[in-house]
Amino acid sequence: MVFFYLQIMNNLIPEKIICITEETTETIYLLGEEKRLIGISGFTKRPKIAKKQKEVVSTFLEADIEKIIELEPDLVIGFSDIQSSIAEKLIKKGVTVLINNYRSINGIFKMIYNVGFLVGQSEASKNIINEIKNKHKQIANKSSKWKKKPKVYFEEWDKPQISGIKWVSEIIQLCGGNDIFIEHSNQSLAKDRIISPSEVIKKNPDIIIASWCGKKVKKEKIKKRNGWEKIKAINNNEIYEIKSEIILQPGPASITDGVELIHEIFYNWYKRNFVS
Repeated sequence: MVFFYLQIMNNLIPEKIICITEETTETIYLLGEEKRLIGISGFTKRPKIAKKQKEVVSTFLEADIEKIIELEPDLVIGFSDIQSSIAEKLIKKGVTVLINNYRSINGIFKMIYNVGFLVGQSEASKNIINEIKNKHKQIANKSSKWKKKPKVYFEEWDKPQISGIKWVSEIIQLCGGNDIFIEHSNQSLAKDRIISPSEVIKKNPDIIIASWCGKKVKKEKIKKRNGWEKIKAINNNEIYEIKSEIILQPGPASITDGVELIHEIFYNWYKRNFVS
């Protein structure tokens, strides 16, 4: 009876999955179910082996619809309203599409669980989530004892200047910092998080973290912005780059490596300023 039940369940799990964003590819690899992946995004950098093993079928804004159709996927997974045109084209071709559209750490956890459920690895996904949550608790407990927390400016793009999305803002708070533009973080669209250089000067952050979505951060250009010599972070050379595939990926990377990197930056700042 158990064997028969397992056979039925296995027949319900998608065998041929295409991920047109990186975070679900990384999640499926973490769950050990990469055999089900037949296509991925060209922007995939985690894990590195994925691009060697899987067919590249998309960027973020565009997809090779004909190639996807030829691969005959059971399911295509994407992210956000930005990929809605790709989803629409595939749906019209009879392809089943799942578009995630979250913006928070909790949304990332839900995605990990949902993907685990889809590939028959619910328990494994719960274990991954619990392990990450335990690490977050340790970091939050450590930073809660600090006498002072740094004021942090996170820059998602430079021209125009765009502040951090919600999961980034939440990571800053979790790691012991204060996001100076937290009021903008609930805006899901980048155009609604555009800020002026004068606002940054006024808020005078202790730390600047930049991640220019696939473009290398140029710290010297940040330092030379008009009037920014007044900012503490500039004067103290507290300017850091975190690669976009880590912190701007709405998946495991941001809430594992991203959290650790940001907490390390804040902890080192705290030690330099408040530990004798």
